[in-house]
Amino acid sequence: MLEKFYPDEYLDSAYDINYEEFYKKGYRGVIFDIDNTLVPHGAPADERAKDLFARLKAIGYSCCLLSNNQRPRVEMFNREIQVNFIENAHKPSRKNYRKAMELMKTREKNTLFVGDQLFTDVYGAKRTGIYSILVKPIHPKEEIQIVLKRYLERIVLHFYRKSHSKGK
Repeated sequence: MLEKFYPDEYLDSAYDINYEEFYKKGYRGVIFDIDNTLVPHGAPADERAKDLFARLKAIGYSCCLLSNNQRPRVEMFNREIQVNFIENAHKPSRKNYRKAMELMKTREKNTLFVGDQLFTDVYGAKRTGIYSILVKPIHPKEEIQIVLKRYLERIVLHFYRKSHSKGK
């Protein structure tokens, strides 16, 4: 039952992903959550984020930011990045994951999703059929509704780790 929340991969950071290897495997689009995936909540794009998106564009990826935040927040982050974005995305609804793929001209099988939350980011990507990569939150300071979800995420991640350690 909990498997529907399991990511395809669980890594320390969006900055640790081997995007070149995924490109070799045929992936052409990357959808990102912003807050606590790429930068702390509410922060603008930092040098690390700017460098990542420059690298992704050089590799040949199309990118899209998919955020449940409002337009001013997403525009502020995207100012230095300049990729497609969808604000107020209502994740985990599939609708805007599909819209992101339309904007990037990709399909489920050649799109990656990178985010820090199981019940919105990963669950929405999995429901849509997109390869999902869960990353650890960048910063411990979070809004209260997210803090509450983190307690439930710990339970799911416990079983995720248990199921993945059996297979190794």
